[in-house]
Amino acid sequence: MSTGSDRDNILGAIRQSLGRPALTADAQKGLDEHIATHRSNLVPARGLGGHEVLVQRFQEMAVAAACTVVVVADEAAVPGAVSDYLRGNNLPTQVTLAPDDWLTGLDWDSQSLLETKTGAAGIDDLVSVTPAFAGVAETGTLVALSGPKHPTTLNFVPDNHVVALRASQVVGAYEEVWTRLREANQISGKEGGGFNMPRNINMITGPSRTADIALTIELGAHGPRNLHIVLIDDQAGQD
Repeated sequence: MSTGSDRDNILGAIRQSLGRPALTADAQKGLDEHIATHRSNLVPARGLGGHEVLVQRFQEMAVAAACTVVVVADEAAVPGAVSDYLRGNNLPTQVTLAPDDWLTGLDWDSQSLLETKTGAAGIDDLVSVTPAFAGVAETGTLVALSGPKHPTTLNFVPDNHVVALRASQVVGAYEEVWTRLREANQISGKEGGGFNMPRNINMITGPSRTADIALTIELGAHGPRNLHIVLIDDQAGQD
């Protein structure tokens, strides 16, 4: 009976079907070192710069992708910013929140016009509010992770998606997202390292759109028609 791991057994079967011998000790060591190093790829120029520059570029790229963005001074202002956005655009005030501890811990009761609930989104939910793991300056992209406290349906089912993002979560390029993701999901104490990654990583650049019919852009075809970002200025004065 084999004593190897399931991963070793699967890779061994593939190697055997390809007619390749098992890796030598030196080759295995080199492979392990290469994987552990996580060398970054090239970063485009617009993914470079001081943090203040990157936060500004993130806003510009997000707006170029048809998002709307509002900057608030601190996290306590998030519920009010959400209420203002919905009221200002004549949108429903029934809101589905991600069951995220930080998000639900905000003072939503301070906004008397809002009706909030938490959980996954259903077909009748028109507005969702979620946090994000990161924002990418080079493309104005939001990075959202799936999990029990971050149901993926909130990103795609409601017609209106509001995302609360801290300025400190903005990075220049995608390479930095992967670095932060590995740091946040490192399995401590596991022999040889390892990561406990989320099932899904959604990269969201602007509202849903399609040009399937006559090459005419239509918003909201396969997801939210509106994407609004509440950017929390938690690093004011830093660069």
